[in-house]
Amino acid sequence: MLIVLSPAKSLDYENPPTTDKHTLPIFINESAKLVTDLKKLSLQEVAELMDLSDKLAALNVARFGDWSKKFTAKNSKQAILAFNGDVYEGLDAPSLNAKALDYTQEHVRVLSGLYGVLKPLDLMQPYRLEMGTSFKNTVGKDLYAFWGDKITLALKEELEKHKSKTLINLASDEYFKSVKADKLGFPIVAPVFQDEKAGKYKIVSFYAKRARGLMTRFIIDNKIDKAADLKDFDYEGYKFAPKESTDAKPVFRRKEQ
Repeated sequence: MLIVLSPAKSLDYENPPTTDKHTLPIFINESAKLVTDLKKLSLQEVAELMDLSDKLAALNVARFGDWSKKFTAKNSKQAILAFNGDVYEGLDAPSLNAKALDYTQEHVRVLSGLYGVLKPLDLMQPYRLEMGTSFKNTVGKDLYAFWGDKITLALKEELEKHKSKTLINLASDEYFKSVKADKLGFPIVAPVFQDEKAGKYKIVSFYAKRARGLMTRFIIDNKIDKAADLKDFDYEGYKFAPKESTDAKPVFRRKEQ
């Protein structure tokens, strides 16, 4: 069983990593091609492309300028420890012990606009490039065209090694659009998280993002390897809602506090 997550815009390169173990991204050459083209953009062009303030655009222009095909402890950090958004607060990777990190390395992948697919312990240099960015490149009009089938085939190759060949989609729609379900060839399960508001259940973006991280942590903590066992997820008050669920879209609900 393999879990896919979205990356986060917020990054933590201040705190030291909790492990020295690391691997390298499988698509470094592809990332280098994108960075080469991104370096050609002016600060204003980066700001417009990514809808950023001048300050954030300048930060990312500097990041692209510093980016190198050589990944070291000085310019990089393990991806799962570098991402710092809502999903990753729910996951709380810095608290994972060595064995749990090894399990995570086998069962979790992060989809990325710049790196394609990242293993948790892949060294990652800081960047911002959302998958939905309409960045024209040598292959096509956007990043979906650039990555083509590469991400899908990489995940398929990973799943073929697993006993339970199911992909657990805990990524956002923007990122999961980079995966072509018809070419993956394996079942996809996409959990849905709903919170009660004024007596009605609905998806609340902030809570749903955190819940994706919590679900990932639940799978890691309990070494879940069957999609059917996801129904036992109960972190932070969520409960499986059987009547609202299907095998492909199990629904988890949390009552209003």
